Formats: sequence, structure tokens, C-alpha cells
Amino acid sequence: MGEPGTSEVLNLADLEATVGGRTGRRHILSILVENRPGVLARVSGLFSRRGFNIETLAVGPTDDPRISRMTLTVDGANHPIDQVQKQLHKLVNVIKIRDLEPRDSIARELALFKISSDADSRAEVLQFTDIFRGKVVDASKRSVTVEITGTDDKIEAFESLIRPFGLIEMVRTGEIAVSRGRGTT
Repeated sequence: MGEPGTSEVLNLADLEATVGGRTGRRHILSILVENRPGVLARVSGLFSRRGFNIETLAVGPTDDPRISRMTLTVDGANHPIDQVQKQLHKLVNVIKIRDLEPRDSIARELALFKISSDADSRAEVLQFTDIFRGKVVDASKRSVTVEITGTDDKIEAFESLIRPFGLIEMVRTGEIAVSRGRGTT
């Protein structure tokens, strides 16, 4: 049943989608903006005022130094994303916005994991790193730092496997994405 006192029936798919605070209706927005001071603050402020939580945010230059690309990942189930897109278009420094469909785009994230590893556990940590096509970027007597690139699911799976060894530190970039084929954002 739904809310107490109602006869609303809950859908199992909706319940499963809300596990972990996410509703499963994720949007990856690729936004081309002028490379100017304050643009990031105006764009993120617009999402904040509308009640959206930005799950990931990555900003970087494009092939044109006057233009930057912002890649935002937001959960759009509780609020309509199209209204925010219309308001983004009104911002002076926004050039183009695209809501990337997962099946029509490629999304990746980079993560660095500093893992506790002594002589006994190092071989197993390195084996997991190899399985996930990771790369060791630093090693000391008591720890190893691993770089993993891939989807959100891949990074979370690696984290769950190495956490028992002792996760000292983890840093993630947030997703970046591009459309498949010849289309551009």
C-alpha cells in the first residue's frame, strides 16, 4: 500500500528504483557554456532553486577555449527536467543543452582508490585491479593507489570488493558523457 490512510497500490518497479535515494530516472545533461567567471555558479544555482540535487558535476574546456562543457547528473523524477532546461536556455552564457539518453551516449567516470595493502593482501588487490582493467598509479609499503575508469556501476563494484582490505581514501570525478556516432552536444 502507499501512504498511510490511502488505498494507493505501490508498484514494485518504483520501489526498487528508489533504493539508495535514487529514483532511477537519472538525467545526464551536457551543457555548452561560455568560458566566463560566474557561469558555473549561475547554472548550479538554477538547479538548487528548483530543488534538484546535482549528483555529479564535471566542467572542462572544449576544443574552443572560449567554450566549456558542463556535464551534470541529476535525478529528475521528483521535478520535471524540461522546466529547468527552458530556464537554462534563458541564461546568457548557455549556448546549448542536451539531455543525453543512456542508450545513445557514452558516459565514464574516473576514480582513485588508496587501499591499505601489506605484503599478504597486495597480490589480491592487484588481481582485482587487473580484473577491473585498473591501473596502479602509486605504491608504498603499506598502501597502493589504483585508478579505475568506467561506468558508475563498475566503480561502485570495485569499491565494494576492495573496501574489506581497508579503503584509506577515494576520489571520484563525476561522470562525463558524449553522444554516440556523429552527433554533437
